[in-house]
Amino acid sequence: MPDYRSSSLSRSLPLATVDRLRSLWQQMAHNLGREAVILTEDILSEVTVNLEANEKRFMALISDRFSALLVEVSGNEQAEKLITRNLVNVRLTFDPQEIASFLLKIVKQRSQQEIISSVERACRKIKPNDPNIQSQFTLSLIEILANNIESSEELETSYPYVSVCQPIEDALRQQVEQERLLNQVTTQIRQSLELPVILTTAVEQVRQFLQADRLVIYQFAARMSRQAIASEVKTKAEDISGAITTENDRILNGIGEIIYESRANDSIPSVLGFKEGEECFIDVPNLREKYCHGFTQAVSDVESAYRLFPCFLELMRQVRVRAKLIVPLIVESQLWGLSIAHQCQEPRQWKDNEKKFLQQISEHLAIAIYQSKLYAELQEQKQNLERRAIERTQELRDALVMAESANRAKSEFLATMSHELKSPLTSIIGLSATLLRWQTAELPSKYQDYLQIIHDRGNHLLATIDDILDISQLEAGKIILNVSECSLREIADRTLQTFQKEAASGQINLMVDFPAQPVSDRLKFDPKRLEQILWNLVSNAIKFTPAGGQVILRVWVEQNTAVFQVEDTGIGISQEQRSLLFQKFQQLDSSRQRQYEGTGLGLALTKQLVELHKGKIEVESTVGVGSTFTVWLPEQ
Repeated sequence: MPDYRSSSLSRSLPLATVDRLRSLWQQMAHNLGREAVILTEDILSEVTVNLEANEKRFMALISDRFSALLVEVSGNEQAEKLITRNLVNVRLTFDPQEIASFLLKIVKQRSQQEIISSVERACRKIKPNDPNIQSQFTLSLIEILANNIESSEELETSYPYVSVCQPIEDALRQQVEQERLLNQVTTQIRQSLELPVILTTAVEQVRQFLQADRLVIYQFAARMSRQAIASEVKTKAEDISGAITTENDRILNGIGEIIYESRANDSIPSVLGFKEGEECFIDVPNLREKYCHGFTQAVSDVESAYRLFPCFLELMRQVRVRAKLIVPLIVESQLWGLSIAHQCQEPRQWKDNEKKFLQQISEHLAIAIYQSKLYAELQEQKQNLERRAIERTQELRDALVMAESANRAKSEFLATMSHELKSPLTSIIGLSATLLRWQTAELPSKYQDYLQIIHDRGNHLLATIDDILDISQLEAGKIILNVSECSLREIADRTLQTFQKEAASGQINLMVDFPAQPVSDRLKFDPKRLEQILWNLVSNAIKFTPAGGQVILRVWVEQNTAVFQVEDTGIGISQEQRSLLFQKFQQLDSSRQRQYEGTGLGLALTKQLVELHKGKIEVESTVGVGSTFTVWLPEQ
């Protein structure tokens, strides 16, 4: 933050120049817009104004971003002489505290309380000036004062104290250059995350501004614990508990090296990579802690400062350091490094504004270092995430390959085993059916029952094998629909005829329901797969319906969509079990003593065949009341 008190001025200027300054105040207020407030002795004439005896007029510009105060001083003998020459003493300041103190001092706390409160509110708005606006204002101020140089030179013979504009102009130009450089460094930090570029540019420009022979950035090494040192250098236990070697102390203290430098010319030796104190370490108590608290060290002459340290003084002579200015770089409340300006040829008394400037630059560089650190951590996290994503993707690919391989092996196994099992089963079923048709008197009835059991179980096993093979082919995408025009009524009747005997033996009323005046029931489907869907639903309903119950198959057409509904008065399905309903090899009754047979493939196969037709299936059920399965199949 610029030191506004150091830029406060008290000078003698022509009345015309003062009028131009007052115009500049008005112009700045106009540029700042509604947020700006102009206070003068005329505006405050409605209240009692307590001006000092030698204060004649004033103009205060107040805003959140920029504030300035101009006071005309009179009332002494010298001022009276100046008035005869059309000159007046003025005081100019940008210091927020000084401006607020002046305004509050001149307004007495009585009468016209509303205006007094307005002044107090305006004073609370005063903040440190925006550097960009300050630079713009200062350049305009320089232009006004520069036009006054010739008239000041004419008065120099009679009034030597009037010839002061050149020092003012030099000081203002230096301030403008300082603010310009600060803005440039700040802008570069905002626009770039490349720390080497920022530090290289900043070091060169700051050295030029300070007119130093050399400017360097010194970075401390990471501090290590005694345990880490012991592990690294493999010292003995007694060394850790007792005296640690000097080298270990240096590691412990985090001695670093110079990583950036800028030199005025090639005759000045380079100190890049130089490790200060590596050979002649000066043990200054709590020096690191002082730096952490913002301590700035200014050495005007190393010959006198290090007279008691001949080894270190000789080291300074070798690298040609005669004077140095050291400012800490503090990142996240930790001492990261130092900004060091060197004067190599002769001693130098470092000015307060030079110390302040290097401190300001160092604060901005610390921000850049912190940003770069965060950016590096972000990049590292990004690379880690990318690496983990690649590894995870490869793992998923490997798992997919293994799954596909296992699926192919399963499909090949099922295809092979189905043929191997179906061949003997076909013989068993065929021969048992032949024997049952003989009905010879020589064959006892109990053997006929045995043959019937063999025949029925063979058919059941064959149906199970067919279901497994169909599921496998559906999952492999090997089943396609053989679409042809078919009658929904005929398929429904054929399905019910298949189960009439089974329903009658279980004392179940099996019936079909068609609309009274149906539209054409001939639509294009795969008749075989459609009959398989109905067969599974009706078979499932009969299996879970007790004696005396009822199973109804309803069929109707909605806008070229066939709707099949199978309703039963069976045991029903609970809400918790519905998620398992269409999964493979899932029985809702999984106990060892379960009452109902089945592999759990019927409804899973049905759902996949419905979806193969681009249809959908839904179920409504109440435990102890019954279930209703509804299938919608669009015409293919």
